[in-house]
Amino acid sequence: MFRALIIDDDPNIRLFFETLLEKMDCKTFTAETAKEAEALSTQNDFDIILLDLELPDGNGLDIMHDLVTLPSAPEIIIITGTGDARGAEMAFKKGAWDFVQKPFRLDDVSLPIQRALDYRKERLSSRELVVLKRSKIIGDSPALKRCLEEVGKAASTDVGVLVTGETGTGKELFAKAVHENSKRAAKPFVAVDCASLTESLIESTLFGHEKGAFTGAVYKQDGLIVQADGGTLMLDEVGDLPLSIQKALLRTLQERSVRRLGGNKEIKVDIRLISATNLDLDQLLKDNLFREDFLYRIRAMEIYLPPLRDRGNDIEEIVLKKVHELSNRYNLEPKAISKELLETLTANPWPGNIRELLNVLEYMLASAGSDPTLVPKHLPPNYRLSTLSFRAPDGGQDSESIADEALDTDKNFPSLNACRERLEKNYLTRLMEKAGGDRKTACRLSGVSQARLYALLNKYNLPGFGSYQ
Repeated sequence: MFRALIIDDDPNIRLFFETLLEKMDCKTFTAETAKEAEALSTQNDFDIILLDLELPDGNGLDIMHDLVTLPSAPEIIIITGTGDARGAEMAFKKGAWDFVQKPFRLDDVSLPIQRALDYRKERLSSRELVVLKRSKIIGDSPALKRCLEEVGKAASTDVGVLVTGETGTGKELFAKAVHENSKRAAKPFVAVDCASLTESLIESTLFGHEKGAFTGAVYKQDGLIVQADGGTLMLDEVGDLPLSIQKALLRTLQERSVRRLGGNKEIKVDIRLISATNLDLDQLLKDNLFREDFLYRIRAMEIYLPPLRDRGNDIEEIVLKKVHELSNRYNLEPKAISKELLETLTANPWPGNIRELLNVLEYMLASAGSDPTLVPKHLPPNYRLSTLSFRAPDGGQDSESIADEALDTDKNFPSLNACRERLEKNYLTRLMEKAGGDRKTACRLSGVSQARLYALLNKYNLPGFGSYQ
């Protein structure tokens, strides 16, 4: 029997869906508010959730993320009287199965519910015990499990895959995982960082060149496309590709052939393309910086990687495994890790994600020296601030503390995202102060790319620091 949760403040609507779902062999649970829904969802596993957007204590979209990431990964159908195209788009982006507007007819709701249940039944009955090669991907959070499911789907096909997410989330690891679980696993996996090469250099790097094709071409050389023949070519930072290269790559993918610079011979190639970016390619498309036909080709499937701060207990597992690996690499004695350290690391926002966390772990091992246990003392100073709160020296309260206390009630208790954003803003302010306003120093300390740092400073409307002005 399936289990269904109905979240709606209208008793008539709840009764209607209880009756309908019971006829569909579902055990039903009901909630009038987001708070009640949260309590029920943490105590039960659900196969399907019917969610109203207008709830007495908030908007249903605000709890979508928590519902989608439940261990049971339920199918969510939005049913609302206030929705519009924008609301539907946001719901689908957050993982909704369908979007139904009130008032509705019986078929409007019964059909999507039945299809969701059929999908659920088929998915559970056809689930095979196949061990996915994870390519050093660490973690077991619901958010990561969903990504690994997408990896499995992508590996079973040969279409273009676009891996997206913030900088440092491990996009190349996931691209490798798709390759290693595909029929091309025995063939080469070739990655190229598009952001690190000039237009002329990337053309030669990808397509190869004949001897004498340009100054310095003293011998014939195959490009990475030919080197990846039979396997997978990964274009990291694909958003930085010049339009001319996008056009040439599109031709190569369509014709399954490549021509070296300075040559006239077509070389047949068979490659699978996986691309990765932390940029908004749809915005680049609007700005005429990305080709629409090329985007369609590389984004037949998309895998979005969640930031580290949304992966729950994965941080602890990553820390434990990576400290062990790093200790072995540097021939160090095994290190214990204190509970206090894990709490401090988990509380940090990690704008640079896994890459930033690994940089901090290397710093800590160097800082600890021969100490047998890693503790918060071994962290860079700015990372120890995440578990502290500050008051004004004269016993008064600053405006932020007063705002925090004003929110600290059952009615207006701050959301987890609000707390994270406040912590992230505080971190960025202190980071730039520590770096003296120098962007290279700030990037080195945080493990964040310049593009990501600019985006974060702009997000929080922080004042320009030194060279950022």
